[in-house]
Amino acid sequence: MKKTIIALSLFFATAATVSAQHIEFEEYDLDNGLHVILQQDNSAPVVTTGVMYHVGSKDENPDRTGFAHFFEHLLFEGTENIGRGEWFKMVSANGGQNNANTSADRTYYYETFPSNNLQLALWMESERMLHPVINQIGVDTQNEVVKEEKRLSYDNRPYGQLLKVVSENLFEKHPYRWTTIGSMEHLDAATLEEFQQFFKKYYVPNNAVLVVAGDFDKAQAKKWINDYFASIPKGAPVVKSKYTETPITKTKEVTFEDANIQLPALLASYRTPSMKERDAYVLDMISTILSNGKSSRLYQRMVDREKIALEVAAIPISFEDYGMYIVLAIPMQGKTTKDLLVSIDDEINRMQTELISEEEYTKLQNKLENRFVNENANTEGVAHNLVTYSLLYKDVNLINKKIDIYRSITREEIRDVAKKYLGKNQQVIIDYVPASK
Repeated sequence: MKKTIIALSLFFATAATVSAQHIEFEEYDLDNGLHVILQQDNSAPVVTTGVMYHVGSKDENPDRTGFAHFFEHLLFEGTENIGRGEWFKMVSANGGQNNANTSADRTYYYETFPSNNLQLALWMESERMLHPVINQIGVDTQNEVVKEEKRLSYDNRPYGQLLKVVSENLFEKHPYRWTTIGSMEHLDAATLEEFQQFFKKYYVPNNAVLVVAGDFDKAQAKKWINDYFASIPKGAPVVKSKYTETPITKTKEVTFEDANIQLPALLASYRTPSMKERDAYVLDMISTILSNGKSSRLYQRMVDREKIALEVAAIPISFEDYGMYIVLAIPMQGKTTKDLLVSIDDEINRMQTELISEEEYTKLQNKLENRFVNENANTEGVAHNLVTYSLLYKDVNLINKKIDIYRSITREEIRDVAKKYLGKNQQVIIDYVPASK
């Protein structure tokens, strides 16, 4: 009885925290099309400034892949007013930290400073947008940096080609068929003018969202934003291409050899809907049931009871237009990838034919609520979520509503969505094996 009371107390405490967590924000547009989001929180003396551009690897030409990721690096080279190699020195000298990342759909730059350096952060991001120096020296330098990253993270890393193999077998028409790192041959072949044109097309205020989250004075922030960004010329409208994939209706089997591994892996992959669809939230819940933690279904069965897998994971990867759902498993010595597939298919079939228990459902909701709180626990998390929901979902208030979507999903929906997207006839089975000697 005492344990039950403690468990209930923890549950209601978590629920109360989630219910109380409401993030206030303000959004507006400058005349040049830059969308601005301000989220003032004076509880800690730090502020995060970020700019997300609506450009990712899906916006590249098939013979010039890797451009968006390349610019993630290139736009730290310097500007007309920030010397080459000075960007990171300037940030660290003022007590800040910064980074950037690229996906198939967008590129995000951000820095977190003590709150008295907001003006510096805004000026630096306006410099990046207004007049970065894109010359041959910078291109050649970053080309070598990207090549080294590709060698370390992809080419020479065990299982480094997993996403590449899944992507190119799940998609035939959509640019999601290549990865963000792209092709080094394409980057080598590109001219300086091609890089300059790519910047001119995509890194414009009307293709970006600016966010400021944390400790700042709103009136002062608005003045600085106007001073530094309002005069940046609006770019030509960015028109996104549309791609429609033919549904997968028959199991596809592929073998891929990786010289960097000793143990094979099995990848059961499926094409799934856009991140904006309700079904994408349901698939996220399904992956949590299947492989989140040691009490998850796949881990308990394949690692603990059957002892046929060293590792197993169900991974939903959501994009703006489509998504990928990957079940990955590595067999124990003496077991085969076929052994793994039998158990994976059986557990997915259970999801498709049986309702999860009430106990599992409650545990699932608790995990999601805990994750929701943690995602918005600091200014970097809040800034990232605000700008993402604005740019990709066109609904900034998802930062408050997202947990309600998860709460509204029923056990019946979980069963039906598993049936809809994870059918045996929709699988791309990849036998990822050590290279032949």
